[in-house]
Amino acid sequence: MKLKNKVLQKLIVPSFLRMVTLLVAMSVIAFALVMSSPVDPIDGFVGSESNVSQEQRDNVARYWGLDKPPAERFLIWAGHVLQGDMGISSTYRLPVTQVIGERVKASLALMGVAWVLSGVLGFVLGILAGVNRGRLPDRFIKTFCLALSSAPTFWIGLLILMVFAVNLQWFPIGLAAPIGKLASEVTLGERIHHLILPAFTLSIVGVANIALHTRQKMIDVLESEYVLFARARGESTYSIVKRHGIRNIMLPAITLQFASFSELFGGSVLAEQVFTYPGLGNAVTQAGLRGDVPLFLGIALFSAVFVFTGNLMANLIYGIVDPHIKEANPHG
Repeated sequence: MKLKNKVLQKLIVPSFLRMVTLLVAMSVIAFALVMSSPVDPIDGFVGSESNVSQEQRDNVARYWGLDKPPAERFLIWAGHVLQGDMGISSTYRLPVTQVIGERVKASLALMGVAWVLSGVLGFVLGILAGVNRGRLPDRFIKTFCLALSSAPTFWIGLLILMVFAVNLQWFPIGLAAPIGKLASEVTLGERIHHLILPAFTLSIVGVANIALHTRQKMIDVLESEYVLFARARGESTYSIVKRHGIRNIMLPAITLQFASFSELFGGSVLAEQVFTYPGLGNAVTQAGLRGDVPLFLGIALFSAVFVFTGNLMANLIYGIVDPHIKEANPHG
């Protein structure tokens, strides 16, 4: 117990400092990217085709603080963030925290389902490939995973959309609920029906890494001395995989799955665009296209925390469970 507490302290304190550094760096980089964008925030607010006088444009610029130098705008924004105020979204005319709060539920549902599906499918496919090394199932799974890892998320999403929503019409084309229904009227079944295609798309993209990693780990286990001894004693392949294989490859697979949060969030941005799913990915795209600086920076900070949390959880799992990661102690 003391060892686990020491491991937690050694991981969490430095990790917190790294997270603060990450958030500062992410804020500066995201703000610099927005400032270098050719999109005029005023056009994003009033519309590029609107006939607005220069005086009105100046008033809009003063209202949103766009008349100030970039460095001053960033410092003002950072000061407000430290007080818990991320500003007002010019796209949705709502506080950024409210926009994130409303859309994060849809994104977390999408990413959560996709994360579980990709982990389970990748783990099972990796075991099958490792057990059947060099045979047809292994060659098929490797080819499938390599093809997935090289295919863009939006292309896979469009393909799935065309087949299952447009041609077969088994699922809705997009959105998170039927058009014309109030949120209070939407049933759980309807939400799940709209969630299936984007979640499936996002999970398919994440299958390749976990499957190939699990395959290699399973091969290493099956070639180990204690497994060869078990085979010599007459144990079946099923028994060996169940007793020795799964137990030894589970931890690396779980750790890799937690470390994939960055790919998961990045993939969700594209998947939400393809299926017009109303999550954070869709919102950050709109913020970038319309020059909505507060919303763009707010979602950038949230994504940094989200990805960092996944990596931290992966480190914690290894630090607590893996006996090789421990404090050097000659007495213990």
